[in-house]
Amino acid sequence: MQDIRDTLFSGIKDKTFCAALIPEQDGVLSGAAEAAEAARALGLGWKCAVDEGGALKQEEPFAWLTGGAKALAAAEEQVIGLLAKTSGIATAARQAVLAADGRVKVVCGAWKKMPPSMKQAVRRAITAGGASFRICEPPMVYIDKNYIRMLGSIPAALAAAGEDSGTKIIQIKGREQSVAQETCQAVQGGADVLMVDTGSVADLERCLAQLDALAARDRVHVAFAGGVRTEDIPLLADRGVNMLCVGRQIVDGPLLDIRMDVTGEVRA
Repeated sequence: MQDIRDTLFSGIKDKTFCAALIPEQDGVLSGAAEAAEAARALGLGWKCAVDEGGALKQEEPFAWLTGGAKALAAAEEQVIGLLAKTSGIATAARQAVLAADGRVKVVCGAWKKMPPSMKQAVRRAITAGGASFRICEPPMVYIDKNYIRMLGSIPAALAAAGEDSGTKIIQIKGREQSVAQETCQAVQGGADVLMVDTGSVADLERCLAQLDALAARDRVHVAFAGGVRTEDIPLLADRGVNMLCVGRQIVDGPLLDIRMDVTGEVRA
């Protein structure tokens, strides 16, 4: 099947044009390396003035493409698609980090639920926005509710992890026992980080109160997850939590609107 663009551009197929990529709102750039690769695969020249994680200003061009009319038309479909979603995620991550104001660590582990083909790009976008995609750096072991159920209990799960597994993170859900009881078992079993993954501020407070009763606040960190929104971050930081997991609001960040404007013909 003939590409209609061959017909449309037949009279200018030997001409070279320049086009600018322009954000229609402020944001954070992510996906530039992939966009550059796609542009070059189309036979286009690529120049970008903003690094990964850099600020994009509304209506200020940040990248330029040069090449033939058909290739530029294809780039409008292919290149922008590699920037808009990831830059939207990076922008949402940056907003969460700014809301934290250095008082708590912002983590987004929701990339794990994305399609495999997207995971790497989403992780890079989270990092570009200044958030983390892991609660802590390896070596570490994250023991979730299903591990606990299969191994029988929080103490058994922590014992199974052994001494050489690195940082031990355990999920606190308050389903089999109370949050206070699970907190006590986790501390006594040697957990380093407690992930209160219920979305309930009352559960968070129960966990923190139990840590105070055990005099363990200085050695055990607490993360909180479950529907955390960017607007919730300042108040949650006031409660003394160490890490906040912001999931959907980051990975579901809206597309950063970017348009391509042809600026003119490039003459030799």
